[in-house]
Amino acid sequence: MNTRLPQRVSVAAAAALALTALSACGNAEDPAPAAASKVSVAGVEIKKDQALHDMLPDQIKKAGKVRVATDVPYPPFEMFVKEGESELTGLDYDLGQALSAKLGVSFAFAPQKFDGIVPALQAGKFDAAMSAITDNKERQQVVDFVDYSQSGSGILVADGNPAKIADLDGLCGRKVAVQAATNQLDLLKSHQKACSTAGKGKIGILTYPKDSDAQLALRSGKVVAQVLTKPAAGWVAKTADGGKAFDLVEDPAAPGGYNASPNGIAVSKQLPELTDAIQKALQALIDDGTVTKIFDKYGVASIAVKEATRNAAVD
Repeated sequence: MNTRLPQRVSVAAAAALALTALSACGNAEDPAPAAASKVSVAGVEIKKDQALHDMLPDQIKKAGKVRVATDVPYPPFEMFVKEGESELTGLDYDLGQALSAKLGVSFAFAPQKFDGIVPALQAGKFDAAMSAITDNKERQQVVDFVDYSQSGSGILVADGNPAKIADLDGLCGRKVAVQAATNQLDLLKSHQKACSTAGKGKIGILTYPKDSDAQLALRSGKVVAQVLTKPAAGWVAKTADGGKAFDLVEDPAAPGGYNASPNGIAVSKQLPELTDAIQKALQALIDDGTVTKIFDKYGVASIAVKEATRNAAVD
């Protein structure tokens, strides 16, 4: 299941809910500042690892920065601190700053339309990309991935989960909101057979043009749940009304969400040493708990991987 879905534009509206509460930010237009000797991200102080820095390609060490493509907005991964301005925040940006500190070079984020990211990497315009990119076999032919999350569909419920929904089966016989023309709608439709087999009623699927419309239906009690991408669901649950409007259902059988697929940092195949260095730096940040804290800041700790894999997608 691709992380980037048709609803990415409507989900972006959720960014307005709590951007002012986020502190980590950068400028998508300005040159990268010199890498600091230590950086604080999500409350964690991160210092340069000289051995990892030494692994970097000579051209990266000479430049002092990694040129990173990103497509904004796509909350909670990519966001602007203020609408109409260029300062960046979000999960990918924070993770980039943590990697930057660990490697001792700046991660210079710059805007690039999503469908042009991989071609721009191939053309040498960027060294890497951090933009909630789904790792798949097709993309692996032209870029390498260092995978940092497993992301699929999630279930958003009213605060306190009054209907006591624990998983997809809990939606059987109930009304559920979903955005039209999305993988989440397909997921609900495909689960109808399981509902029938279990002797339960079918899911009453109500489709809406935008995620925000579906959330209004959930707020008003027209539905007991909404199904959307798990990262978006976690972000909305954390930020809407100060975290008091919705809850995210955590199904232990699907920690990354339903039909989860790996998301990765895409790296130019011309820079294999950079891929190696990023993979080892990411693993160090996983091991010391930094990654969990970054993901938790955005309400999606459960989608973080426990091992920094490379090109993990198998289809």
